[in-house]
Amino acid sequence: MRVPIPVCFRRRAVGGRRVLIAVAALLPALAVPLAAPAAPAAANGVVVGGAPTTTDSDPWVVALASKERFGSSRSGQFCGGVAVGPRTVVTAAHCFGQEALGTADWRKLPDLRVIVGRTDLSGTAGQEVPLSDVWVNPAFDAATNAGDVAVITLPQALPDGAVIPMAGPADTAPYTAGTQAQVYGWGDTTGQGTYPQGLRTATVDVLADSVCEKAYPGNADGTYLRASMVCAGVIGGGKDACQGDSGGPLVVGGRLIGLVSWGTGCAEAAFPGVYTRVSAVSELVAQHM
Repeated sequence: MRVPIPVCFRRRAVGGRRVLIAVAALLPALAVPLAAPAAPAAANGVVVGGAPTTTDSDPWVVALASKERFGSSRSGQFCGGVAVGPRTVVTAAHCFGQEALGTADWRKLPDLRVIVGRTDLSGTAGQEVPLSDVWVNPAFDAATNAGDVAVITLPQALPDGAVIPMAGPADTAPYTAGTQAQVYGWGDTTGQGTYPQGLRTATVDVLADSVCEKAYPGNADGTYLRASMVCAGVIGGGKDACQGDSGGPLVVGGRLIGLVSWGTGCAEAAFPGVYTRVSAVSELVAQHM
């Protein structure tokens, strides 16, 4: 994970980006040991290598935030999320871990919010919605990063049209190698701790499982498991999710197929992004809606 000290890293750790929670706004006392960044990625995008978008056009993209934990800059954003039901948001399990929140109990951060309808995190548009309940997948494996999903229940319904359907077990076409997908987030745009105020999106390709199996055969960052993960990026690098984008959406044809989860570095040619495979967890998510 490559952040200086900051807002939501995508990947967790020591040599790469591993988990992608944003750490840019962390208070000094909450500094986490992060590795020095590798070669800088393209700086003209989101998520790395992308372009601006808005929550008007993509209303199901939400931000997770805590000003108490991450400071008031950028509304305290540290992870992304996706509205999949009127009162249901999905995100990455690691966004609710000790490393991200500084506590194993999200209730100890009373100002934890889901921010809906706010394109520019420096503004006040949209709603800051408290959390009614959180289910973190008990099968999440921090060693491999398998099962990286959590479900947030909101106390009130979101505006009509602010949700996106999830890919189900029978949806195989969106996962075909070569399919173009969109990834969204407010994360690092350079791989060096440069966080935008506005929401961004980048077009990436769904890649063959073999690409990520070669990149991540099992090391300190994680292990690619095709049954529960999705490999996406650009051959040659340059476009990718990065820290701060964790839990955000990977979308194909108006359907949620992945959640930003982990990887090594950001937008590096040899290390594509790894996403939670939504079709593998959609039924589990439905049980908590």
